[in-house]
Amino acid sequence: MKKICLAICCALVVVLSFMLVPKRQNDYLRIHIRANSNSRIDQSIKYEIKDLVVSFFTPKMQSISTKSQAVQLFNDQKSALNRVIDGFLLENGFDYHAETLIKNELFPTRTYGETTLEEGYYDAIIINLGSGEGDNWWCVVYPPLCFTDEKVTYRSFILDKLFGRG
Repeated sequence: MKKICLAICCALVVVLSFMLVPKRQNDYLRIHIRANSNSRIDQSIKYEIKDLVVSFFTPKMQSISTKSQAVQLFNDQKSALNRVIDGFLLENGFDYHAETLIKNELFPTRTYGETTLEEGYYDAIIINLGSGEGDNWWCVVYPPLCFTDEKVTYRSFILDKLFGRG
């Protein structure tokens, strides 16, 4: 009996140690929206575009469970997203367009609620408004820290089974 308890405790320690290891940078897909300039109007439009992009992707992100699915969703929706953003810019009298792409870029350390992403290179959806030379806004697409109406919670399948949760 002692050997069984010891084996279970060792297994739990191994499982918990894997759960406590932070996600690697390549497990995230970030988003980076760059304003055309630092003028008051361009900065204001950047936040309106941010709201537009979040509204565009939030319902689509509900079925996403991996980073690769999030990348595929972006690639599938890129043209539609460009049309929405460019239409908004044109409708509001701006003579520049948006450029959207996925790129690996350096980000500073940033905390989102209880999740801290360390400085480093992350894959990111980049949205350049016009020249893209103004101050920017960034967040996380996957896991969906910006594209969900609910607080994100992470669960362990193994612990759920061991303790009969879920």
